[in-house]
Amino acid sequence: MNRIAGVLRRTFGIARDHVGTDTLGNKYYLIPEQKTWTGRLVRAKRMVVAANPNEYEYIEGSIPMEWDAWIRGRRKEPPSVEELLKNDSYREHIKLKAKEVEEKELALQAKEYEEGLVATPAKTVAKGHAATTSFGKQEISEDPTSTANTFQPGSWMPNPKK
Repeated sequence: MNRIAGVLRRTFGIARDHVGTDTLGNKYYLIPEQKTWTGRLVRAKRMVVAANPNEYEYIEGSIPMEWDAWIRGRRKEPPSVEELLKNDSYREHIKLKAKEVEEKELALQAKEYEEGLVATPAKTVAKGHAATTSFGKQEISEDPTSTANTFQPGSWMPNPKK
């Protein structure tokens, strides 16, 4: 019986077992280890049929992390529905906690600024580019300056007569 199933599988194409479907509609399959008609052993493969088959429309997160780990062979068993729901709720919980911590931190920072415990960040505006030799200087220097391949001559003023 097994031999007949193998012949039919090889004759009509590769048999694949549907393993699961995620919430986005992607379908996951396992192609079992099998022998070709020449007797060569073909190892088992895992594959996904995307709900959105256009490659250019793929965005990060189109495949859940748990399914991605199964496809890449980092886990042996495909994820269960309960595991996926548990992980999604955990991620949402972490996002809410992070938002709360960020709001508390901003409130504490504002309070420290008001009380004068922490100096407010200085808002400086510098003219020119940081790579120039005159960056941040208000006056032109009398001494010549150079940085790498640039040379800035100093301004020359005649000596006052004594």
